[in-house]
Amino acid sequence: MWADESVFYQIYPLGLCGAPAKNDGVLVNRIGRVTEWIPHLQKLGITAVYFSPIFESDEHGYDTRDYAKLDCRLGTNADFAAVCGALHEAGIRVVLDGVFNHVGRGFWAFQDVLANGWNSRYKDWFHIHFDGQSCYGDPFWYEGWEGCFNLVKLNLQNEEVVQYLLGAVEGWIREFDIDGLRLDVAYCLDPNFVRRLRSFCDGEKPEFWLCGEMLHGDYNRLMNDQMLHSVTNYECYKGLYSAFNSYNLFEIVHSLLRQFGPEPWTLYKGKHLLAFADNHDVTRVASILTNPQHLPLVYGMLFGMPGIPCVYYGSEWGMKGEKAQGDAALRPEVRQPEENELTRWIGTLAAAHRGSRALCYGTFRSLVLTNRQCVFERAADGERVLVCVNAEENDFDARFSCGADSAVDLLTGERVPLENGCHLEGYSVRFLRC
Repeated sequence: MWADESVFYQIYPLGLCGAPAKNDGVLVNRIGRVTEWIPHLQKLGITAVYFSPIFESDEHGYDTRDYAKLDCRLGTNADFAAVCGALHEAGIRVVLDGVFNHVGRGFWAFQDVLANGWNSRYKDWFHIHFDGQSCYGDPFWYEGWEGCFNLVKLNLQNEEVVQYLLGAVEGWIREFDIDGLRLDVAYCLDPNFVRRLRSFCDGEKPEFWLCGEMLHGDYNRLMNDQMLHSVTNYECYKGLYSAFNSYNLFEIVHSLLRQFGPEPWTLYKGKHLLAFADNHDVTRVASILTNPQHLPLVYGMLFGMPGIPCVYYGSEWGMKGEKAQGDAALRPEVRQPEENELTRWIGTLAAAHRGSRALCYGTFRSLVLTNRQCVFERAADGERVLVCVNAEENDFDARFSCGADSAVDLLTGERVPLENGCHLEGYSVRFLRC
């Protein structure tokens, strides 16, 4: 699967492009700005862009009004098709946010229910009961997503709803030639719907990739041969920043051993989870780390550990943003990308990751583990890469035996002796191919 060898970049278009917070009904081609970012994406080594919601919505994109129409604040369908064409021409795949659990109150079918009540032919598209009143004063009550009643839960056991959503996906493939979907709140979706979606997409486009937003529990519930190819690795997202903040690399390495280690009970061995340091829903990693020197090390770990690395727009140059300040603080407008030492570092990491079978597909084995240092081995198809991290300012001599006298550092090109281990400078990362 192409995604397994990719480096992803997440864009929240309504934010990056500076759209008004609420849908003002004014048509403006803002999405075209994304084409100006393509040279920057290429320098970063990005091979796939994941767009957060782009379709007509009430406010933030996850409250959809119309699955067939680009949000007017971003432009027209033709405007977005041009962006997709430019990305594909640059060798960059396109993945959209599939928001199928719920819609906004402005969704056309829900508007019909508001107008016609019991007589609406769409009343069974939702979980509606006419024996009460909603918090909005509607003469009925309905299910919303996790108590958010501006997000009206769809009835995914209704065949008309399923056909409507599958038809929408078909339209996106035809009109924009998209390569995959990230399913919003996949953990809430009806499993039968996910199976139908997988079967449908397999028939529509070879290697169409499906990734689900999963927060907790057993990811295999939805990630299997009949459902999703991948899920978001929230367990290791938390482990990444927490392990560095607490100077306890045992936390992240033990999570990786639990998920991908050599033991037969390992949960996700051979699977490719979407790995990230931050996204549109959480505090930026540059804001959450207590030691700024750890920022490049977090990305070193991200690109060295099992999974498909994904970078959130702006974080590649150290942008800050805290969840406590609201979603707008996490999803700002950015007129043009910045480039600094961190962006160049991420570009180097991305090139190493994409150029290594071991880093894309390799097994995981821990060789050295202390509170502040770790060395782990990724191995595939006769290639071995030792990922070495030193999270403290002092140099460290990592002692281990790997059966090789020397290795080439994929990040610098230098040959490194491996007599009983290797030397790690303070606050450093090495990818040693041996």
